[in-house]
Amino acid sequence: SDSPTIMNVIHFELRDAVAVIRLDSPPVNGLSHAMRTGVVQAVRRAESDAKVAAIVIVGTDKLFSAGADMREFGTPAVLAEPMLPAVISVLETSTKPVISAIGGTCMGGGLELALGCHFRVATPGAQLALPEVKIGLIPGAGGTQRLPRLIGAEAALNMIVSGEAVPADRFAGTPLLDQLVHGDLLEGALSFARQVVAEGRPLKRARDLTVVHAKPDAYLLWARNSVAAMSRHYPAPLKCVDAIEAALRLPFDEGLQAEAKLFIDLYSGPEARALRHLFLAERAAGRVEGLGRDVQARDVNQVGVIGAGTMGSGIAINFLVAGIPTVILETRQEALDRGVKHIHDYFEARVKKGKLKAERAMAQVSLLKPTLSYDDLSQADLVIEAVFEDMAVKQSVFETLDRVCKPGAVLASNTSTLDLNKIAAFTRRPQDVVGAHFFSPANVMKLLEVVRGARTADDVLLTIMQVAKRIRKTAVISGVCDGFIGNRMIGGYQREALFMLEEGASVQQIDSALETFGMAMGPFRMSDLAGNDIGWAIRKRLRAENPLAAWPSAVKLADRLCEQGRFGQKTGTGWYRYAKGGRSALADETVDELVRLHREAEGVTPRQISSAEIVQRCIFALVNEGARILEEGIAQRASDIDVVYIFGYGFPAYRGGPMLYADRVGLLAVERAMEGFSRTVKEGQAYWSTAPTLARLASQGKTFS
Repeated sequence: SDSPTIMNVIHFELRDAVAVIRLDSPPVNGLSHAMRTGVVQAVRRAESDAKVAAIVIVGTDKLFSAGADMREFGTPAVLAEPMLPAVISVLETSTKPVISAIGGTCMGGGLELALGCHFRVATPGAQLALPEVKIGLIPGAGGTQRLPRLIGAEAALNMIVSGEAVPADRFAGTPLLDQLVHGDLLEGALSFARQVVAEGRPLKRARDLTVVHAKPDAYLLWARNSVAAMSRHYPAPLKCVDAIEAALRLPFDEGLQAEAKLFIDLYSGPEARALRHLFLAERAAGRVEGLGRDVQARDVNQVGVIGAGTMGSGIAINFLVAGIPTVILETRQEALDRGVKHIHDYFEARVKKGKLKAERAMAQVSLLKPTLSYDDLSQADLVIEAVFEDMAVKQSVFETLDRVCKPGAVLASNTSTLDLNKIAAFTRRPQDVVGAHFFSPANVMKLLEVVRGARTADDVLLTIMQVAKRIRKTAVISGVCDGFIGNRMIGGYQREALFMLEEGASVQQIDSALETFGMAMGPFRMSDLAGNDIGWAIRKRLRAENPLAAWPSAVKLADRLCEQGRFGQKTGTGWYRYAKGGRSALADETVDELVRLHREAEGVTPRQISSAEIVQRCIFALVNEGARILEEGIAQRASDIDVVYIFGYGFPAYRGGPMLYADRVGLLAVERAMEGFSRTVKEGQAYWSTAPTLARLASQGKTFS
């Protein structure tokens, strides 16, 4: 056999009368310009060789192709010919049978490539998906036109509008799949190719089939209504319905043109740009700047969690689901029992909902070891402390861990605001200490803020980043400062909300304006959910650390609320009131009266405040603090801040995060608005000085991204 490489990403070899074209571009076999060019060259080479009777296109056992190379988005390469539709046309018009052999992941453009082949074979567990909707797009290389011809309009729309992966064996018996391969994928594909040649089978093209539906009008009306109800701020899902309608009503080539127009409209829209930014930002967040290539992560085969409260038990669930043995420690038996019950209840609920098989749930729960003794942590490779947010409590825990944990164990603190360097100094091994700030509920929230202390070792940082991947978290690295990235920035956001409450807006008006902007919940509802006492405790700590610091009068409002025991949902009253056992925030006249009396005492004449001012002051406060965080090197990159805010604080994904939002508004416009606030707002001079980085970028016409 002969096997030169085409453009380093395609391997071509002859196996008797079958040309094997192997896609080989780690890590995801992205359909880059080089890959697209290589496929076309390889097919042409096979066509011109009289010895070749059939062509097999294959990836690896774990990956056929994950689709478009996202690194090319926004560069000339993405539009360089041959573009994917042209590549698929070359496959479809080949005079020799083209068989795609699908193993592992096959999604997006990778699946569209396979749909353009004459035949398809796959391993039963291969995962097929068209996930473009998740980055604000629809499939753009014929996926919306070929898939419904192969599996029917309804099944195709379900796949395209959800973007979720479906195992290949579900398509057995449909024109999508000609054969399931149970053994070696390539050998199975070669055997199938020889069979096609021996039998002289006609070449099948998806484009030659028609999409049939008994009641297309009624189905499309129902689909449109259902999708519209789920996708308020996201245009792509409804465009998926439009594309399927084109497949039902138009000839194939006209359907392709309709799909291309829908794709281009979405591609240049703000939502798709924001979601592409987030997709790339999430991947960039995992890269640690300045880490040597020789740094190796430490092995983590057993984890310890200290504290079995809501946070600790939620953290433990992540590790159990990932199949990692976990010891959970409490100081009191009843607290330990409560935590263990919470964990068991979680797995039971998953089984009842049909999301987990009972035997798998039992296997995962059996990895949990509850204990009251620190000695049981002696073999843990990673220990995460999730105790009360108080430095004296943390000191006691870390001094004990230093004594009982084996050398090389990673010691992590779940602190959300405290100085990690002080915590590390409670041990004789500060190089092994790192922050691992989970967000509540810890088994649901995707974000993990990884705090790099002044003395945190590189291999410890790499270890926690890899552990984050194992437990399916998106990790973002932060330096040490009060509140790290997320909670430091939220301080200014909540401060502006309090200022505007004092100046004349109502609790409901402020929350409503920010929820209309797209925040998952406004600042007052969010504070009630987290617990108003948490912010109160932080303010008390800061006052004790700096008793001479001046505090703005509006903060007294938050303090007075807490002095009345109104801590939020957990006490039934906060900025809102809550029916017993309920989560709905109901307006409360007591709060209105509290605010009225406060304004009177401070001599404030209330004024009308617009929704636009509410949004600008709260969101631009985030942006300005984000710029300072970048200046100080607390965050590695602006997109990391966007990831923190989308996955940890309910910032709308379709706006791409606070820093991208500022870029889109225009940094000069942001700076001008802040200059206005510094002149017109009561506390403006103190809080609205533009961060130097923001001012510099604005003056240069540049952006954060």
